Amino acid sequence: MAITHYQGLSEKPHPGRPLVFAFHGTGGDENQFYGLAQQLVPGGGVISPRGDVSEMGAARFFKRTGEGVYDMDDLAARTQKMVEYVEAHKRDIPDTQVFGFGYSNGANILASVVMARPDLFDRVALLHPLITWDPGRVDGLAKTPVLISAGRHDPIALWDRTTALIEWFEKQDAAVTVEAHEGGHELRQSEIEALAAFLSE
Repeated sequence: MAITHYQGLSEKPHPGRPLVFAFHGTGGDENQFYGLAQQLVPGGGVISPRGDVSEMGAARFFKRTGEGVYDMDDLAARTQKMVEYVEAHKRDIPDTQVFGFGYSNGANILASVVMARPDLFDRVALLHPLITWDPGRVDGLAKTPVLISAGRHDPIALWDRTTALIEWFEKQDAAVTVEAHEGGHELRQSEIEALAAFLSE
């Protein structure tokens, strides 16, 4: 079955290696984390889609009406589309561990997919996520490894929302790891190192 939901880059994993989905931030594209994923998971497969929403020319994975103000109907539709995209790739490469990581808007779509379908990913890393809504209980995340990284002074992905998301995953009995720094929305080396360790465990 052809997989045509998104433009992007892809590489199949070597036998026995995981498949990694990499989701870029607003204004990024499929190149933003494709090479990094290859470096962090040698021999792994990589699926790096380009967001199909344009915000004044900047690629995103779902619409918003302002900074931190999401179009929730569009998010629900785009989440379902991404679920189908991940499912199609899993069918194409069965019996393979599937990891996902995303930054900013990419972390948000990944988190939304995980909340909708917790069975799709074996390991999830959310870098500077901003989940503006209060998700309900989700069955199926118990013991799932989840990394959340953030800046305590991030003006976009606010720290209080990050801590709320950490607490939410803990309440779902996920195995949560947190990497925080004293900066803002920028990705720091400590986060890349934490992501490398997380994906190689």
